[in-house]
Amino acid sequence: MSDGDLHTNKSHSLSHPPKLYLYPIFSSFHSKAHPLFHLLALSLLSLYAFLFFSKEQAQNTLALEHTQNQRNPSDFSLLKAMASFTGSCAKAQISHPLSSSTVDLGFSPTSFIWKKRQPNKTSLTRSNNIYIIHSALHSPSVLHIQKQPYENPLIPWEDTSLVKRKTPHKPQQQPQWNFLQRAAAMALDMAESALVSRELQHPLPKTADPRVQISGNFAPVPEKPVKQSLPITGTIPSCINGVYVRNGANPLFEPIAGHHFFDGDGMVHAVSIGNGNASYACRFTETQRLLQEKELGRPVFPKAIGELHGHSGIARLLLFYARGLFGLVNHKQGTGVANAGLVYFNNRLLAMSEDDLPYHVRITSSGDLETVGRYNFDYQLKSTMIAHPKIDPFSKELFALSYDVVQKPYLKYFRFLPDGTKSLDVEIPLSEPTMMHDFAITENLVVIPDQQVVFKLQEMITGGSPVIYDKNKKSRFGILSKNASDSKDIIWVESPDTFCFHLWNAWEEPESDEVVVIGSCMTPPDSIFNECEESLKSVLSEIRLNLKTGKSTRRPIISESEQVNLEAGMVNRNRLGRKTRYAYLAIAEPWPKVSGFAKVDLFTGEVKKHVYGYRRYGGEPFFLPRDDNSESAEDDGYILSFVHDEKNWKSELHIVNAMNLQLEASIKLPSRVPYGFHGTFIDAKALVNQS
Repeated sequence: MSDGDLHTNKSHSLSHPPKLYLYPIFSSFHSKAHPLFHLLALSLLSLYAFLFFSKEQAQNTLALEHTQNQRNPSDFSLLKAMASFTGSCAKAQISHPLSSSTVDLGFSPTSFIWKKRQPNKTSLTRSNNIYIIHSALHSPSVLHIQKQPYENPLIPWEDTSLVKRKTPHKPQQQPQWNFLQRAAAMALDMAESALVSRELQHPLPKTADPRVQISGNFAPVPEKPVKQSLPITGTIPSCINGVYVRNGANPLFEPIAGHHFFDGDGMVHAVSIGNGNASYACRFTETQRLLQEKELGRPVFPKAIGELHGHSGIARLLLFYARGLFGLVNHKQGTGVANAGLVYFNNRLLAMSEDDLPYHVRITSSGDLETVGRYNFDYQLKSTMIAHPKIDPFSKELFALSYDVVQKPYLKYFRFLPDGTKSLDVEIPLSEPTMMHDFAITENLVVIPDQQVVFKLQEMITGGSPVIYDKNKKSRFGILSKNASDSKDIIWVESPDTFCFHLWNAWEEPESDEVVVIGSCMTPPDSIFNECEESLKSVLSEIRLNLKTGKSTRRPIISESEQVNLEAGMVNRNRLGRKTRYAYLAIAEPWPKVSGFAKVDLFTGEVKKHVYGYRRYGGEPFFLPRDDNSESAEDDGYILSFVHDEKNWKSELHIVNAMNLQLEASIKLPSRVPYGFHGTFIDAKALVNQS
């Protein structure tokens, strides 16, 4: 792959998916409907399939279903007769109620059949069994389909290495459904096939095109069991003793329609380090979504960013809802992918995406990973939790937000004591559902961004995206006491045209009545979700919020001559919420790849860079303090980051001295590590008490 390919103005390896909060959408469709409504839903969706499936298409689909799934013969006869009826219905001139503008993709599990693109859209040509993507990007990228120098990036669901190790998965064995469920499943499958067939007639934006979103080293990999005694170049510092874990999006199944990189199933990559030795493993986080789709042998849950656009997005929600009504899927146990953040709190490693509860993942004594299950903090957490909770380094409390895109309250704040005891929810008053991907804490306060990227589900009715940039809305920050029991004392300070996808730190300056916020301000704000021509910029900024006057100021920290896109990173976590001098941030150039990281002096604007080298790219730089002594020098520690060499398709873990930015050691990994999202480090002493 070439520099600067893959995506256009989209953040992928840099920042994790701010998902549509699907759970309340799905759960709001209550399943206790009258049985006649079940039959009505089946009839309507069956009619939909009949009207837009030709006789030949329907019979081919049914034959394939019959061969692969060995359906009940009586069911097959029933639907064969239905297919005959389809032949006559398909001849009628009836307008399609669901006009899609999203998908232009079609392939089988073993081959790709690409549709011809319109001008100025992504196009594909074939040369020597390599498909070359031509797009309006910096340079073309290459997606290997048949012959590849690395693992197959699109994982066949028959792959036995992907299934649960204690209970072998048998994809060909169908769920134990009754006659009505089997008939409903077939009808709904036909409706979905008709929808996909309709979508194939339209070009796909690069924000939802799988050939762009998951090509190259953004492509998924299979699970890998523990590999011990990895080759090491250099010397691992003796103070590093524990497990570095990093989350990422890794779709188990080939996308059948639109797909955004953020939509992939969560996979955790773990490197265990101790006594100068290292091991590696990667495993899927076994969410309820993943387990159900694995059982069915294909994707059935809607993809929040890649599929839920316009009328086809509404159709997919209805299909999913109908499957729930008939008991074919269960959305009451969550719909999230747990692919974004990781936090170790109360002796548990939690994998998170903001559209669900966290998932508890356990690190075994051998360095492997196993999913314990969806974690609700002993039934205390009854709503979703964003993927960027904050742990105060002194009180050891965890602070978090939860947002809803369907009903009020649109935002809630809560905290957990070190023992896991949850506070009451504090409802934050918002007039409309708003993207709340990150927030910040200080020693005494919580800083909540209310910005211009909002959710308007009604936009889908008119054929648009439900995530939009509202230029008429005024961006602001809410300042609230950490220990608040309600929001009556919240102070709102406006900060015009500010959209920070991530906030790196914040602290109080009582002498000036100000709260200082450090974040990367992104423009255009909604470019992660919606295709646009303007180049994306991410400017490291200092925002000062005056609590006395209600005014704010904002300035770029780095001089214009040295300006680079900085996204994904952190400060010394031992000083989170306190005044910090240094931030360690990914150099997101060529966008969206990460060519290195920058150590930025937040006081002077001085930038020191560590560059990975020609065609070598990484992700989030994780700062690991040498020790937990808060009196140590702020930059006394090491930067950990996965680095992938696109010349030879090899991946490594780099350990860099944070003081002088010199490489101390590199660990050669046994398999490719895709570009991903956020990580953390768990000390060996903490793992002793792991739940």
